[in-house]
Amino acid sequence: MAKILIVDDDRQVTDLVANIMLMEGHQPTSLNDSTKAMEIASSLTPDLFVLDLMMPEPNGFELCRALRTNTTFANTPIVIITAMEDSDSKAIAYVAGANDYVTKPFNPEDLVKRVKTLLRKK
Repeated sequence: MAKILIVDDDRQVTDLVANIMLMEGHQPTSLNDSTKAMEIASSLTPDLFVLDLMMPEPNGFELCRALRTNTTFANTPIVIITAMEDSDSKAIAYVAGANDYVTKPFNPEDLVKRVKTLLRKK
């Protein structure tokens, strides 16, 4: 059972991802305000992050970079879930430290497989 922090400014997305993670036996925590993400992450110490890219400051790219510069989260898997399908956004996300990139709308089974793979590698 993994602790998963889901950060997206869209409550429907965080609710959906949280329900998927609950059904898989994980402990999801949803956050719709990216300004609180580092504070919550520090108290929760998640095993995996799910981040949106298009959020108010900090956006997902900035949050991903901030997580990677924090020694506690330098190796914690990060999955990006976003509507941004362009190759530049994908490249920037991976350079920022993302481990995987999923575009919206997404297949829940695909997300589950990706999360399982990343948690196994951890």
